[in-house]
Amino acid sequence: MEMTVLSELRMRPATAERWGWDASTTARLVLAGVVIFTLLVGANLATPLYPLLQARIGLSSLDVTVAFSSYVLALVAVLMVAGHWSDHIGRRAALVLAVLVGLAGGVIFANADSLLTLSVGRALQGVAVGLATGASSAALRELLPQRPDWASRFTLLSSAGGVAAGPAIGGLLSLLPEPTRTPYYVHSAVLLAALIPLWLLKARPAIAPAEGPKAHRVLAPRKPSISHEARGAFWMAATTGFLSFAVFGFCLSLAPGYFATVVHADSRPLIGVLAGVTLGSSALSQLLGVRGRFVVPAALAVLGVSVVLVGAAAAWSSPWLLVAASISAGMGQGIAFRQVFNEVAGKVEAARHAQVISTVYVITYLGSAVPVIGLGLAVTALGLQAAVVGFTALCGLAALTLAAVSMKSALRI
Repeated sequence: MEMTVLSELRMRPATAERWGWDASTTARLVLAGVVIFTLLVGANLATPLYPLLQARIGLSSLDVTVAFSSYVLALVAVLMVAGHWSDHIGRRAALVLAVLVGLAGGVIFANADSLLTLSVGRALQGVAVGLATGASSAALRELLPQRPDWASRFTLLSSAGGVAAGPAIGGLLSLLPEPTRTPYYVHSAVLLAALIPLWLLKARPAIAPAEGPKAHRVLAPRKPSISHEARGAFWMAATTGFLSFAVFGFCLSLAPGYFATVVHADSRPLIGVLAGVTLGSSALSQLLGVRGRFVVPAALAVLGVSVVLVGAAAAWSSPWLLVAASISAGMGQGIAFRQVFNEVAGKVEAARHAQVISTVYVITYLGSAVPVIGLGLAVTALGLQAAVVGFTALCGLAALTLAAVSMKSALRI
C-alpha cells in the first residue's frame, strides 16, 4: 500500500492504494535539495529589507537582532524537539509539513506591523527550516548510500546556497512595488510549486516506523546522545558550526548597514549580494575536492584571518578588501565544515542520522543567535563600526584557536 501524506503523519498504513509519482533517484535528490534550499532562501529574504522594515515599523538595531534571533531560536527548539521525527513519519511527510509551516511564516512576516508579528513570522520560518534540516540531510544520505561524501556536499551546498541566495533575491525583488511584501509573495508561489511534486511523490517507508496504539510516543523529545566513537568528531563539527554561523548571522543581520558604509552605497540588490558573498563562496566550496590531513586546520586559519580583515575593511575604506575577505572566509568555512560534518555523519549509524545531525545543527544555529544578540547590544553601546571590529576580532581568534586544536588532532594521526 502506498502511503498518503496524512497517513504518514499519523504513522498509520494507508487504507487504499493511490496513484503517485514514482520518481527516479536523481529526481528525489533534486527535490530534497530544492525544498531545503527554497525554505532557506525565504528565511533570508529579509536581510536587505531590514533597513526598510526599521523605517516602516520603527525598529532599533537591537530589535533587528531580536527578530533575526527569533528565527534561530525557534529553529533550534524544533531541532531539539523534533529532529528525529522524519525517522518515524518518513522524509517526505516531514518535508511537506515544513513547506506548509514555511508558507504560513512567510505570509505573516510579509504583513507584519510590529516587532511581535515580525518575530512570529520569523519563528515559523525557523520551525519550517528545523523540520526540513534533518529530513533533507537524511534523505540525501539514503539516496546516495555509496557516496556519503557527496551526500554531505549536496546537503551543505543546498543549505549554504539557500542562505546565500536569499539576501540577493530579496534585494532584487525589493525593487518591485511593496518592497517588504512582494519578495514573500513571490517566494510563497515558488514554495507552492515545490509542494505539488512533493505531495504527489511516492514516499519510501520510514526507516524506523512506529507500531501499536501508542506509536506517537516515538515523537516525544529525546535527550541527545552520541556514541563514544563519534563524540570527538561531533564536538569538532558542532564548534566549527557554531563559529561559522556566528559569522553568517552577522552577515545576515547587521552586516548590510556595515557594508553600506564600506562601499558608500544604499542599493538594496548590491547590499544583498555583498551580504551573501561569504555564504555563496561557502556553497561553491562544496564543489571542490580538497582532501588531506591538514585541510581542516588550514581552512580554519583562512577563516580566522579573513574574518578579521572583514572587520578591518571599513577602517581602511576598502570595498575590494571587503569582497576578497568575504570570499576567502566563505571558502575556509565551507571546506572546514564539510570535512568535519562528513566525519561525524560517517560515524553515526543510519537509524540515528537525522537525530544526531539535527543535534549538530542545534549547536551550529545557536551561533546565529547568542553572539548576534550580543553584537546588537554592542552596537547600541559602542556604535556599528567599533562593535563590528570587536566582533570580527573575537571570531577570528576563535577560528585560529580551533585551527590549533584541529592541527593537534591531525598530528596525532
